[in-house]
Amino acid sequence: MDGAGRHCLAGRGQIIAWSAKLSVTKFGGLNVRDANGRARRNHPHLGSLTSSARFKRHSNIDMNKSPANPTTRREFLKNTGRLAAGTALAGVAIPQVYAAENNLTQIVLIGCGGRGTGAAMNALSVQQVPLKLVAMADVFQNRLDASYDRLKGSAIGTKVDVPAERKFIGFDAYQKAMDCLKPGDIAIFTTPLAFRWVYFAYAIQKGLHVFMEKPLTADAPTSRRMLKLAAEASAKNLKVGVGLMSRHNRGMQELAQRIHDGEIGDLILLRGYRMHGPGGSAYSTKWPGSPSELLWQIQRFHSFIWASGGCFNDFYIHHVDHCCWMKNAWPVKAQALGGRHYRLSPDGSPFVDQNFDVYSVEYTFADGGKFIMDGRCIAGAHEIYSSYAQGSKGNAVISNAGDCGLPSSTYKGQNPDRASLLWESKVPPGERDPYLNEWRDLIDAIRNDQPYNEVERGVYASMVSSMGRRAAHTGQEITLEQFLNSETEYAPGVDKWTMDSPAPLLADANGRYPVPQPGIKRESEF
Repeated sequence: MDGAGRHCLAGRGQIIAWSAKLSVTKFGGLNVRDANGRARRNHPHLGSLTSSARFKRHSNIDMNKSPANPTTRREFLKNTGRLAAGTALAGVAIPQVYAAENNLTQIVLIGCGGRGTGAAMNALSVQQVPLKLVAMADVFQNRLDASYDRLKGSAIGTKVDVPAERKFIGFDAYQKAMDCLKPGDIAIFTTPLAFRWVYFAYAIQKGLHVFMEKPLTADAPTSRRMLKLAAEASAKNLKVGVGLMSRHNRGMQELAQRIHDGEIGDLILLRGYRMHGPGGSAYSTKWPGSPSELLWQIQRFHSFIWASGGCFNDFYIHHVDHCCWMKNAWPVKAQALGGRHYRLSPDGSPFVDQNFDVYSVEYTFADGGKFIMDGRCIAGAHEIYSSYAQGSKGNAVISNAGDCGLPSSTYKGQNPDRASLLWESKVPPGERDPYLNEWRDLIDAIRNDQPYNEVERGVYASMVSSMGRRAAHTGQEITLEQFLNSETEYAPGVDKWTMDSPAPLLADANGRYPVPQPGIKRESEF
């Protein structure tokens, strides 16, 4: 990035080094300890890391409040501790950073792959305010060009105003794109997750609202960094959406309220399944020699833990997020099974990625409740792609199909048959697309100047996913405390990368990368 990452923190100070140790309390609250093990303060989500701040402890994370509703959004932010930064800033006027109804809001797209193109299309499809895409950034010219052509040729093409001089290529392109915006405009981040904290820091400096795709992190150091940045964004009154669209599924919102109100009793077991054939770029044969090894790994980001958290984080995080939402808690530990059945491609070439093709993670909550997340990427095997909740008085279908498919429903007893049906979601046609809903909710928050910051929850969903992945890859039981205390960072120095930088993970002489070996490599994932 030719120093651009350093510039993104200019005037705000460098991200402070984290030396404290953490421990987990009920529902994911954190006890922060100094280097000598003495408790310094209690705070559920590390809203601020300054040593002078004093925080009120919240032992229960109220996860059932959806930010889609302005009233419940404020309650959600209060209960998750996101206003902790305000404690340290008492008496300080927080600036208004939002676009008036009759003003044009400009958007930039950073990361022009399929999901980025889709996110831009979703954003430009909402009707609350006039929006225009004015700049694009990527490290691949062909991807930027293809994304531009698709957007310009679509139904929202008139809202795309990106001339050649506002199409930026390179690791510093994010900075050039955001420099095209004014405070109160919106930046979209849909690159591999290793770059999230770099881009987010620069957006905060520029006073920009943000939409960022999931997952947000794959390791503890970047998770802690993102939590600190989330507090900074809230202190500047910036609105930040995260692409965990289950929370914007109107049927799931009602289901969560019904479960929290006791309709199926105490939740005992949650189950998530995503089992289908190989997908995305999760399974890769050897680097062909061009483009550079770094750029090739970015292209094949699902294959590498540093870039995506692997297929476990990227594919399964939606189920992790919405199942924990139904429980209204984050798990405190995980133990898991996992393995790789197939290491050769159909043409006989060896796969060199870091993924298992089967995962089964048992998460445990503080009250002893369980959540089982099963994932499989094997062609020809039985396919299941849905999620469920079992309560002491009944059961629920959370996602009927896919990541958050309608309808959600509840039932008496443990058999989800029509005779036992208690309730089934009915969502108006115009509100059935959660990808559009998440943008409507973000734009409403900007337009009405409502508190809105989904980063903290996005980081916790990412960390819980990573805890399960690490349990499978090491063969060990992993606690959230252990994960949070880890100092392993998979893409150090990402803010300084250039087009000539080496990849953070290098192949051996045979073109192979280190892979998990449960029970053998017990302290690290590979």
